[in-house]
Formats: sequence, C-alpha cells, structure tokens
Amino acid sequence: MLLKKLLATSVVCIFALGITACSPEVGSEAWCKKMEDKPKGDWSANEAADYTKHCVF
Repeated sequence: MLLKKLLATSVVCIFALGITACSPEVGSEAWCKKMEDKPKGDWSANEAADYTKHCVF
C-alpha cells in the first residue's frame, strides 16, 4: 500500500515538473511573443500586469 502511494506521488510530481518545464519564463522574449499571439480577452489580470511590466516598459 505504501509503495503504491509513493509511486502515485512520484508520477504526479514528474508530470507536474514536465508541465512547468514547457512554459517559457515570465518576462522572457518567448513569453512576450506567446502573449502577443494570445487573444487579449483570454489574458488574466496577472498576465496583463506582467506583460506591461516586462514587455512594454
């Protein structure tokens, strides 16, 4: 039972690391380009603030 929990936890952690590794770092040129291509209506408030902070100024 403990082995199954450990295995499940390991799989979830590896999956989470894989997902986050695919996203460009906020403020990088790749991230700014990605945001330019994304429809403005789909931006969150945090994304809009980060875009203004890192890509406009």
